[in-house]
Amino acid sequence: MTGPGFATMTIEEFLGRLASDDPTPGGGSASAIAAAMAASLLAMVAGLSLGRPKYAAYADTIARASAVGDGARARLLALADEDAAAYDGFGAAMKMARETADEIAARQAAIGSAAKAATLVPLAVIRECAEIAAELESLAGRSNLNAASDLAVASLLADAAARGAAANVFINLPSVGDSDFEGRTMIDTTDALAVIEDLAAEVRQHVGSGKLRDPERA
Repeated sequence: MTGPGFATMTIEEFLGRLASDDPTPGGGSASAIAAAMAASLLAMVAGLSLGRPKYAAYADTIARASAVGDGARARLLALADEDAAAYDGFGAAMKMARETADEIAARQAAIGSAAKAATLVPLAVIRECAEIAAELESLAGRSNLNAASDLAVASLLADAAARGAAANVFINLPSVGDSDFEGRTMIDTTDALAVIEDLAAEVRQHVGSGKLRDPERA
Protein backbone atom coordinates (compact mmCIF):
# COMPACT_ATOMS: atom_id res chain seq x y z
CA MET A 1 0.00 0.00 0.00
CA THR A 2 1.21 3.47 -0.82
CA GLY A 3 -0.03 6.81 0.44
CA PRO A 4 -1.54 7.78 3.79
CA GLY A 5 -2.88 5.29 6.29
CA PHE A 6 -6.56 4.47 6.16
CA ALA A 7 -7.20 6.11 9.53
CA THR A 8 -6.43 9.52 8.04
CA MET A 9 -8.81 9.10 5.10
CA THR A 10 -12.40 10.25 4.95
CA ILE A 11 -15.00 7.52 4.57
CA GLU A 12 -15.50 8.59 0.97
CA GLU A 13 -11.77 8.38 0.26
CA PHE A 14 -11.48 4.92 1.78
CA LEU A 15 -14.51 3.62 -0.11
CA GLY A 16 -13.15 5.11 -3.30
CA ARG A 17 -9.88 3.25 -2.77
CA LEU A 18 -11.80 0.09 -1.95
CA ALA A 19 -13.81 0.40 -5.17
CA SER A 20 -10.76 1.04 -7.37
CA ASP A 21 -8.93 -1.57 -9.42
CA ASP A 22 -6.02 -1.43 -6.98
CA PRO A 23 -6.04 -4.75 -5.04
CA THR A 24 -5.34 -2.92 -1.78
CA PRO A 25 -7.27 -2.13 0.28
CA GLY A 26 -9.26 -5.31 -0.17
CA GLY A 27 -11.42 -7.62 1.88
CA GLY A 28 -8.89 -7.93 4.69
CA SER A 29 -8.69 -4.20 5.29
CA ALA A 30 -12.47 -3.92 4.92
CA SER A 31 -12.89 -6.58 7.60
CA ALA A 32 -10.56 -4.70 9.95
CA ILE A 33 -12.49 -1.47 9.37
CA ALA A 34 -15.81 -3.24 10.01
CA ALA A 35 -14.39 -4.56 13.28
CA ALA A 36 -13.21 -1.04 14.15
CA MET A 37 -16.78 0.14 13.65
CA ALA A 38 -17.97 -2.54 16.07
CA ALA A 39 -15.37 -1.36 18.59
CA SER A 40 -16.52 2.22 18.12
CA LEU A 41 -20.14 1.30 18.80
CA LEU A 42 -19.03 -0.56 21.93
CA ALA A 43 -17.27 2.57 23.17
CA MET A 44 -20.23 4.75 22.21
CA VAL A 45 -22.76 2.72 24.20
CA ALA A 46 -20.39 2.68 27.16
CA GLY A 47 -20.05 6.47 26.89
CA LEU A 48 -23.83 6.86 26.86
CA SER A 49 -24.02 4.82 30.07
CA LEU A 50 -21.14 6.22 32.13
CA GLY A 51 -22.14 8.39 35.07
CA ARG A 52 -25.86 7.66 34.79
CA PRO A 53 -27.44 6.73 38.13
CA LYS A 54 -29.65 4.06 36.55
CA TYR A 55 -26.54 2.16 35.46
CA ALA A 56 -24.33 2.83 38.49
CA ALA A 57 -24.32 -0.85 39.45
CA TYR A 58 -22.59 -1.61 36.15
CA ALA A 59 -19.91 1.06 36.39
CA ASP A 60 -16.97 -1.37 36.28
CA THR A 61 -18.35 -3.24 33.28
CA ILE A 62 -19.07 0.01 31.45
CA ALA A 63 -15.62 1.46 32.14
CA ARG A 64 -13.91 -1.70 30.95
CA ALA A 65 -16.02 -1.81 27.79
CA SER A 66 -15.13 1.80 27.04
CA ALA A 67 -11.41 1.08 27.35
CA VAL A 68 -11.65 -2.10 25.27
CA GLY A 69 -13.59 -0.32 22.55
CA ASP A 70 -11.13 2.56 22.30
CA GLY A 71 -8.10 0.28 22.32
CA ALA A 72 -9.51 -2.16 19.78
CA ARG A 73 -10.49 0.64 17.40
CA ALA A 74 -6.92 1.96 17.33
CA ARG A 75 -5.41 -1.50 16.85
CA LEU A 76 -7.85 -2.41 14.10
CA LEU A 77 -7.17 0.75 12.14
CA ALA A 78 -3.49 -0.15 12.25
CA LEU A 79 -4.31 -3.72 11.19
CA ALA A 80 -6.20 -2.40 8.16
CA ASP A 81 -2.95 -0.81 6.99
CA GLU A 82 -0.95 -3.90 7.89
CA ASP A 83 -3.27 -6.13 5.91
CA ALA A 84 -2.80 -4.02 2.78
CA ALA A 85 0.98 -4.05 3.27
CA ALA A 86 0.97 -7.83 3.78
CA TYR A 87 -0.95 -8.34 0.55
CA ASP A 88 1.44 -6.08 -1.31
CA GLY A 89 4.33 -8.13 0.09
CA PHE A 90 2.74 -11.35 -1.12
CA GLY A 91 2.18 -9.87 -4.55
CA ALA A 92 5.81 -8.79 -4.74
CA ALA A 93 6.97 -12.29 -3.80
CA MET A 94 4.81 -13.82 -6.51
CA LYS A 95 6.49 -11.61 -9.11
CA MET A 96 10.02 -12.66 -8.21
CA ALA A 97 12.18 -14.25 -10.89
CA ARG A 98 11.96 -18.03 -11.25
CA GLU A 99 14.29 -18.93 -14.08
CA THR A 100 17.02 -20.72 -12.15
CA ALA A 101 16.88 -23.21 -9.30
CA ASP A 102 18.21 -20.61 -6.88
CA GLU A 103 15.63 -18.07 -8.03
CA ILE A 104 12.85 -20.62 -7.69
CA ALA A 105 13.96 -21.49 -4.15
CA ALA A 106 14.27 -17.82 -3.16
CA ARG A 107 10.85 -17.07 -4.60
CA GLN A 108 9.23 -19.99 -2.79
CA ALA A 109 10.77 -18.94 0.52
CA ALA A 110 9.61 -15.38 -0.02
CA ILE A 111 6.09 -16.55 -0.86
CA GLY A 112 5.94 -18.67 2.30
CA SER A 113 7.12 -15.80 4.47
CA ALA A 114 4.74 -13.32 2.84
CA ALA A 115 1.82 -15.75 3.06
CA LYS A 116 2.46 -16.21 6.77
CA ALA A 117 2.43 -12.45 7.28
CA ALA A 118 -0.78 -12.24 5.27
CA THR A 119 -2.24 -14.90 7.59
CA LEU A 120 -1.09 -13.44 10.90
CA VAL A 121 -2.69 -10.05 10.26
CA PRO A 122 -6.24 -11.36 9.78
CA LEU A 123 -5.66 -13.69 12.72
CA ALA A 124 -5.02 -10.59 14.81
CA VAL A 125 -8.25 -9.09 13.49
CA ILE A 126 -10.13 -12.20 14.58
CA ARG A 127 -8.64 -11.94 18.07
CA GLU A 128 -9.78 -8.34 18.28
CA CYS A 129 -13.26 -9.37 17.16
CA ALA A 130 -13.37 -12.01 19.89
CA GLU A 131 -12.47 -9.45 22.54
CA ILE A 132 -15.04 -7.00 21.21
CA ALA A 133 -17.74 -9.68 21.11
CA ALA A 134 -17.01 -10.68 24.70
CA GLU A 135 -17.32 -7.08 25.87
CA LEU A 136 -20.50 -6.57 23.89
CA GLU A 137 -22.00 -9.61 25.61
CA SER A 138 -20.97 -8.27 29.02
CA LEU A 139 -22.37 -4.83 28.26
CA ALA A 140 -25.70 -5.94 26.80
CA GLY A 141 -28.34 -5.58 29.50
CA ARG A 142 -25.88 -3.65 31.65
CA SER A 143 -25.86 -0.35 29.79
CA ASN A 144 -28.12 2.35 28.39
CA LEU A 145 -31.20 0.53 27.11
CA ASN A 146 -31.92 3.37 24.69
CA ALA A 147 -28.73 2.43 22.82
CA ALA A 148 -29.19 -1.34 23.02
CA SER A 149 -29.77 -1.70 19.28
CA ASP A 150 -26.29 -0.28 18.70
CA LEU A 151 -24.88 -3.25 20.58
CA ALA A 152 -26.82 -5.58 18.27
CA VAL A 153 -25.38 -3.79 15.23
CA ALA A 154 -21.89 -4.03 16.76
CA SER A 155 -22.33 -7.78 17.32
CA LEU A 156 -23.27 -8.27 13.66
CA LEU A 157 -20.29 -6.22 12.50
CA ALA A 158 -17.88 -8.10 14.77
CA ASP A 159 -19.19 -11.47 13.56
CA ALA A 160 -19.02 -10.45 9.89
CA ALA A 161 -15.55 -8.92 10.33
CA ALA A 162 -14.24 -12.10 11.94
CA ARG A 163 -15.62 -14.21 9.10
CA GLY A 164 -14.15 -11.87 6.53
CA ALA A 165 -10.76 -12.04 8.20
CA ALA A 166 -11.05 -15.83 8.40
CA ALA A 167 -11.60 -15.99 4.64
CA ASN A 168 -8.17 -14.38 4.21
CA VAL A 169 -6.63 -16.75 6.72
CA PHE A 170 -7.95 -19.80 4.89
CA ILE A 171 -6.90 -18.62 1.44
CA ASN A 172 -3.35 -17.74 2.51
CA LEU A 173 -2.61 -20.79 4.68
CA PRO A 174 -1.79 -23.25 1.87
CA SER A 175 0.95 -20.94 0.58
CA VAL A 176 2.77 -20.80 3.93
CA GLY A 177 4.29 -24.24 3.44
CA ASP A 178 4.12 -25.23 7.11
CA SER A 179 1.66 -28.05 7.79
CA ASP A 180 1.89 -27.73 11.58
CA PHE A 181 1.17 -24.00 11.44
CA GLU A 182 -1.65 -24.62 8.98
CA GLY A 183 -3.29 -27.25 11.18
CA ARG A 184 -3.09 -25.18 14.37
CA THR A 185 -4.30 -22.06 12.63
CA MET A 186 -7.28 -23.82 11.05
CA ILE A 187 -8.39 -25.12 14.44
CA ASP A 188 -7.81 -21.82 16.23
CA THR A 189 -9.67 -19.86 13.58
CA THR A 190 -12.63 -22.22 13.43
CA ASP A 191 -12.91 -22.28 17.22
CA ALA A 192 -12.73 -18.48 17.42
CA LEU A 193 -15.45 -18.06 14.82
CA ALA A 194 -17.76 -20.37 16.77
CA VAL A 195 -17.18 -18.44 20.00
CA ILE A 196 -17.74 -15.08 18.31
CA GLU A 197 -20.93 -16.32 16.67
CA ASP A 198 -22.27 -17.55 20.02
CA LEU A 199 -21.38 -14.31 21.79
CA ALA A 200 -23.00 -12.24 19.04
CA ALA A 201 -26.18 -14.30 19.32
CA GLU A 202 -26.21 -13.78 23.09
CA VAL A 203 -25.85 -10.03 22.61
CA ARG A 204 -28.88 -9.96 20.36
CA GLN A 205 -30.82 -12.10 22.80
CA HIS A 206 -30.09 -9.71 25.67
CA VAL A 207 -30.94 -6.72 23.48
CA GLY A 208 -34.19 -8.37 22.39
CA SER A 209 -35.31 -8.86 25.98
CA GLY A 210 -35.25 -5.12 26.57
CA LYS A 211 -34.34 -5.72 30.21
CA LEU A 212 -31.43 -5.05 32.53
CA ARG A 213 -29.68 -8.01 34.08
CA ASP A 214 -27.61 -8.63 37.17
CA PRO A 215 -24.18 -6.98 37.46
CA GLU A 216 -21.15 -9.11 36.68
CA ARG A 217 -19.74 -11.05 39.59
CA ALA A 218 -16.56 -9.66 41.08
